[in-house]
Amino acid sequence: MAPVPLKNVFSVAATPEKVWEGFVSQESNRIIFAGADLQSNFKPGSPLAWVGAGPDGKSMTYVRGNVLRFEPPKIFQYTFVMGQNEKASRATIELVPETEATQVTVTHDEWAEDDPTYAACADGWPRILSRLKTLIETGKTFKPH
Repeated sequence: MAPVPLKNVFSVAATPEKVWEGFVSQESNRIIFAGADLQSNFKPGSPLAWVGAGPDGKSMTYVRGNVLRFEPPKIFQYTFVMGQNEKASRATIELVPETEATQVTVTHDEWAEDDPTYAACADGWPRILSRLKTLIETGKTFKPH
């Protein structure tokens, strides 16, 4: 049986445009992903990758995939392949404006039955999203661990 979808729902005290920028800008990605660069032109069908220095200092790709939907500032959806794994899953980021905040829903689904990266993502998404929320709301964030 395939793993259940990972779903994180939370609110950020900022406009959808500012939250969107947090998900897609080079600067915020570098901050929340320990220096990794988000590389993509964001056109549906085109590749995307988070690339940064590995433990040996050489450049490595942490996550790669293809853009499925890119509708600023509402929906960003892409396939997700982590590290050396070949099994793709799907990540969907949805932003909905509220009165004084933006509701953010991140759903990671379409998992293969034996995807070895499921546990890492189950642990990683809440950490990354907490750092992003803090960065958007305060202009700074905290170290991953």
